[in-house]
Amino acid sequence: MSLGSSLDVLRYSAFTPETPSPEGGNPAGIVLDAAALDDAGMLAVAADVGYSETAFVTVRDDARGRFRVRYFSPLAEVPFCGHATVATAVALAERIGPGAFVFDTPAGEIPVATSADADGTVRATLTSVPTRTRPATPDELDAALAALGWGRGDLDPQLPPHVAFGGVEHLVLAAAARGRLADLAYDFDALAEVMRRHGWTTLQLVWREAADRFHVRDPFPVGGVVEDPATGAAAAAFGGYLRALGLVREPTKVILRQGEDMGRPSELVVDIDPADARVQVTGRARAMSGQR
Repeated sequence: MSLGSSLDVLRYSAFTPETPSPEGGNPAGIVLDAAALDDAGMLAVAADVGYSETAFVTVRDDARGRFRVRYFSPLAEVPFCGHATVATAVALAERIGPGAFVFDTPAGEIPVATSADADGTVRATLTSVPTRTRPATPDELDAALAALGWGRGDLDPQLPPHVAFGGVEHLVLAAAARGRLADLAYDFDALAEVMRRHGWTTLQLVWREAADRFHVRDPFPVGGVVEDPATGAAAAAFGGYLRALGLVREPTKVILRQGEDMGRPSELVVDIDPADARVQVTGRARAMSGQR
């Protein structure tokens, strides 16, 4: 896609599943040369693209593999976005070759390692900023549950509600049953107001299938989007949440399945080391509509 005479906007789908799916993953817009864009220009492009986030590379140093990156939803700038990071890293790797990159983002320095599979598909592993988490307050929990239409009895008592951070903050709520997670119909405006009040980027709604496998959904009304099909920043925050709760006692790989209930199956691989506050999130990405 091209906006204007010189601005190229790429469209990639990130966290596509291992089993190919034409509708899988989370779409992201990417502008690899955004040096000439101001804040208003980036916001206008993101609104025109209409995805949950568009990434803008404002400074490039291809030789050193270092890039300054900013992220915009259709409504506002976001300090960090995992799926757009993976998509941008893959787009860069396809053009300058796979390797180790560093993204300087508003949330901090994000190392990203890229590599090509045997079939040529490129995958990227981002390393988050240090994660942190705290229990949600009763007022935070009550407001979020009311907007979701959930009750406290819908929650898994073994996975307590927390506000988790992996670059941006997310409210983590664990459903006691898969059916509760599947039946997501919330008050868009009410939840957006709650999230703006508390500074949350998404809600990380999870259901534990096994100790190393979770199903997740991420409402994103503050970005003007009902739901994210794959949320790398929330995956990093969730990894830190599991570590902080003592549920990870040795280096562990956790699989998150997201987007299935909205017809965009996605897979996020989260690597957690109990001795490290940073979390790694890995995913594949592919160009959409034949872009390379």
